[in-house]
Amino acid sequence: MLSSEQKVAEIKRLYYQTSRPTIQQDLGRAIDLVKSMVNEEERERVAVYMDGLSQMRSEWARERNWKPKSLKNKNAGAQTDAASRRRRR
Repeated sequence: MLSSEQKVAEIKRLYYQTSRPTIQQDLGRAIDLVKSMVNEEERERVAVYMDGLSQMRSEWARERNWKPKSLKNKNAGAQTDAASRRRRR
């Protein structure tokens, strides 16, 4: 069983060492540690790190689905051109 200080240190370590491939696992571990904290004071000490982990997960998930506008417009234009050619026939 980890002490309160060890839990805080582990959450900080997860925050500073997380990466895109490990964010889900690291955030899950951090959540488990927060759940095991006995009082609200302990949770408040790590709130900023938890928020940071959550934001990193959101940003990296958004980037994975992100496409440059130029690609979006090209694909939309190609679909529109193909559809209009079909209608002309």
